[in-house]
Amino acid sequence: MKELPLILLEQKNHRKVHQLLVKFKYNENLINLIRKIPNVNWSSSLKSWYIKDTLDNLNLILNTFKNKATIDQSKLSRKNAFKRNLTDEQRKLLNNFYLYLKGKRYSRSTIQTYTFFIADFVNFYTKVSLENLTNRDVEILIEKVFIERNYSISSQRQFISALKIFINFYPYTKINNLKLERPKKSRKLPNVLSQEEVLNIIRCTQNLKHRAIISLIYSCGLRVSELVNLKLVDFHIERKQLIIKNGKGRKDRYVSLAESFLPLLSNYYNTFKPSIYFVEGQKGGKYSTESIRQFLRRSCKKAHINKTVTPHTLRHSYATHLLENGVDIRYIQSLLGHAKPETTMIYTHVK
Repeated sequence: MKELPLILLEQKNHRKVHQLLVKFKYNENLINLIRKIPNVNWSSSLKSWYIKDTLDNLNLILNTFKNKATIDQSKLSRKNAFKRNLTDEQRKLLNNFYLYLKGKRYSRSTIQTYTFFIADFVNFYTKVSLENLTNRDVEILIEKVFIERNYSISSQRQFISALKIFINFYPYTKINNLKLERPKKSRKLPNVLSQEEVLNIIRCTQNLKHRAIISLIYSCGLRVSELVNLKLVDFHIERKQLIIKNGKGRKDRYVSLAESFLPLLSNYYNTFKPSIYFVEGQKGGKYSTESIRQFLRRSCKKAHINKTVTPHTLRHSYATHLLENGVDIRYIQSLLGHAKPETTMIYTHVK
């Protein structure tokens, strides 16, 4: 069976309007199809087709390319849960669920993600009373939405987690919580760079701020979200340590600052003089994670590295290089902030 071409959907503010980007490699069949969609335009600067970001336009794109391409929606925002065609009663229910999650002290991103999935669930069965929904209805939604729209296994697992919590919050459906099963996680090995490749990326990054960001992510094994949340007060230069506050799972941890990074850190600080955060945007405040991904891609291109590299690839590489240098796996677990040793053990397979 011939493999379908891949289409990547993203969201971006372009020409002062929230747009839905439709990206794919050159393909005449896909180009002919997208040109038939009303109000779709091509952007030379974005190197992408785009259309106003609305639910109707998203559905139009999904229907246009159905069975013609594999559509990756993993980069679409989960923040528009309340923008669906819901009744006032359904909106009230969703809002109460949102407050319920806040009361349970879930993180903001988890609350947004879970509310998004439950809004999808309620919207899918908008003409059916929630009280009459069964486990088979859940299976149908997964078949019609998650499978047909090519949602990842990770997204499906998040949906089941959200639904389990929703049923505890609203125990009036006919859905048996105990019979809701999450699909097994994919056990893919992480993409890892060699030490020479990492150094080559840093050498090819001429912008001082960008070089400092890449170097710190790699030398401390940080998640990109941890990097943008770093404040100047989190640096303990005299102890050559960095405290990561409210990392994944709301855990704090200390990591060591590499001796080789300190001159670059000093140069960066004296040049840019950030006021609150380690890296700040042009107008102050937190730096954009998407900006980091973009300049990292440019640096990899200059370094002639053709494999897919993300900020998390630097973290994977950090852990793998520590293991290759004989560092104990339990110490690596604490440096990375992993809750379970099994998560860290994957690097033994990479090594």
